[in-house]
Amino acid sequence: MQYVPQFLFILLSVVAIYFFVKKTGQIRRNILLGRDEKLTDQPAKRWRNLLLLALGQKKMFRNPLVAVMHLVIYAGFIIINLEVLEIVLDGIFGTHRLFAPPLGQLYVWFINGFEFLAVGVFTVCVIFLIRRNILKLKRFASKDLDGWPRSDANYILITEIILMGLFLKMNACDTLLQSRGYGHYAEHITGNFAFSSFLHPLLNHFSSETLVVFERICWWLHITGIFIFLNYLPYSKHLHILLAFPNAYYARLEPLGEMKNMPEIQKEVLYSMDPSSAPTTAETIAPHKFGAKDVTDLSWKNLMDAYSCTECGRCTAACPANITGKLLSPRTIMMKTRDRLEEVGKNINTNKQFADDNKTLLRDHISEEELRACTTCNACVEECPVSISPLDIILQLRRYLVMEESSAPPEWNSTFSNIENNFAPWKFSPDDRGKWAEEMV
Repeated sequence: MQYVPQFLFILLSVVAIYFFVKKTGQIRRNILLGRDEKLTDQPAKRWRNLLLLALGQKKMFRNPLVAVMHLVIYAGFIIINLEVLEIVLDGIFGTHRLFAPPLGQLYVWFINGFEFLAVGVFTVCVIFLIRRNILKLKRFASKDLDGWPRSDANYILITEIILMGLFLKMNACDTLLQSRGYGHYAEHITGNFAFSSFLHPLLNHFSSETLVVFERICWWLHITGIFIFLNYLPYSKHLHILLAFPNAYYARLEPLGEMKNMPEIQKEVLYSMDPSSAPTTAETIAPHKFGAKDVTDLSWKNLMDAYSCTECGRCTAACPANITGKLLSPRTIMMKTRDRLEEVGKNINTNKQFADDNKTLLRDHISEEELRACTTCNACVEECPVSISPLDIILQLRRYLVMEESSAPPEWNSTFSNIENNFAPWKFSPDDRGKWAEEMV
């Protein structure tokens, strides 16, 4: 019977890891459905971005108070989970506080540090719940988040609060049992910890046997909750906790707002301006789709952006089109792209390969009205804390509309026609273009 807990723990670990690896493998496959894009230049600058943007959350420090609170949660998520390593090894080998003997007093310092972070995470999560559900900040009250997205954020915050509470109560029961010299708890005397010791007055009147039950329940619920949280992440917007690192590393390094030329179109413009540069023999040009109609027409970086979106709404709050009442919301662009990509992924899971479902990202998820409203000001890209570019997706969808479907507002078509015929947006022939200056002589 003494091996039953170990067997159950190993079984729980294997099941949790299996489902996590399976889902993350599907997400990786979905991202790689996108077009290839080379983003491996300037590795030193990319590592700098990773450290400053993903780990240091540099962009968040435009609002220092909120940045510090986010940093506490992020540090708590990363550092406190180092303690999970000890829990896992204890579960596998049937030990208790495996690292205490070799680390000695350093172990106490580590656990005290974890408790400081646990209290910090607990406090910040409560504040964030208040901001979202009582104060109802505008970007959190937006209809963009109606339904599951709003609940998703609350579920994560509540889960973090419960996990931190379990961690502190587990330590409180453990140290009380140590002080009573009860069973194997007395084998490693760590002394009281920084914050869990404040729970002792609430637990002192319980018998040692009851405290053992409390400690074991907290231990099991804590590790089970972490495994559940691990498997919830790939279905949640909080996947950005993991993807923020590669997304920051592979961020585009060209100046913000710089648009990529399409070589095929650029050549045609050059040929029209200088006919002598046109090739004398017919060239064989491979069929090419301009812009993007569905997620598979976007690049893998665009698709990683969609999965990395934190849904914080800073992009939409800064968008002039959205501020003036237009339908466009950059946050929604990213959420809809991710929804469509998940839809395509489920289609592949069911049919082993993609079966046409008569749906596309353009129109079925993102409307022309949203795309037309964008001013390409780049405010959304500038504001994003994890280097996401909704603008790049918008531009590719608009290019498809204009270049594949010849769908554009009349004002745009007039400009296009003038550029094609007169090499300028204005309705003057090249020969007459300079005459306006004659009157100035």
